[in-house]
Amino acid sequence: MKKYKTCIHRLGDYNSNFICMKREDLIPFSFGGNKARKAKYFFDEIDRGNFDSVVTYGSGSSNHCRIISNMAKQRGLECYIISPKEAFEETFNQSMMNLFDAKIQVVSVNEVSDTIEKTLESLKNSGKKPYFIQGGGHGNLGTRAYVDCYEEIKEYEKENGITFDYIFFASGTGTTQAGLVCGKLINNDNRKIVGISIARKNPRGRDIVLSSIYEYFSEKNIEKDSSLIEESTIFVDDYVGNGYGNMNDDISKTIENMISNYGIPMDSTYTAKAYNGMEKYIEKNNISGKNILFIHTGGTPLFFDYLKNKNI
Repeated sequence: MKKYKTCIHRLGDYNSNFICMKREDLIPFSFGGNKARKAKYFFDEIDRGNFDSVVTYGSGSSNHCRIISNMAKQRGLECYIISPKEAFEETFNQSMMNLFDAKIQVVSVNEVSDTIEKTLESLKNSGKKPYFIQGGGHGNLGTRAYVDCYEEIKEYEKENGITFDYIFFASGTGTTQAGLVCGKLINNDNRKIVGISIARKNPRGRDIVLSSIYEYFSEKNIEKDSSLIEESTIFVDDYVGNGYGNMNDDISKTIENMISNYGIPMDSTYTAKAYNGMEKYIEKNNISGKNILFIHTGGTPLFFDYLKNKNI
């Protein structure tokens, strides 16, 4: 599989800043998104290793589970998804998982880990060769995908004579942010990488990102000063509201503004929440006169859940 590469759109001015958007949602597979970029590397390993089944976990809203189940279906592989009932709901992502014949087990969140182990053990005992993917595409392969994405951004800057002072995005399971921070540090760049949390609070959310950065650098034998890594990891938890999937009027306005004025679909769980958080962060910190890039990390099927729930 070739590496994915996505375009950058120029949106215009906001609070005297120039805003652009990198359209990861336009990755040409199953509505795209950051999970598609990450999944490419996992399925490269699956293809090389001749695995015959895939096990992962995530919520009913999970973009990750949609992509993994679709790539598994494409290859004729069985896909097992462990989903916590506390975050399980019927969504268009969930409908797509069903379409791809994913075998979904819904259990209590405190039973997820044990259920994963039992599923893997059962598959091995029946003669299968399962491949396990952490939720959200966590791990060094997921981080690597966004080191690559950072290099794409660098190429765009060089080709278009622009330097982004800030890069914003939805920060969830952590490896998207970890990869971007690693890319910045590898290139010794002076810009701010700002993850807008969609669910997790500090210090846990930030610690998970930091752990992924250290793990990736350890694997690649890259040495960076820990104080520089800490300084470069900006994880903003001010806009998570009541947590994962939480909706409010500001997020709703962001969704409707982006589709009406730019033709860009966003969802309430991930991208619109992060974009709205970015705008508030810019205002709160009096940021002006800067070039700002927002990475649209996907979630298009959930945009249609928004329309359905609003009865539009």
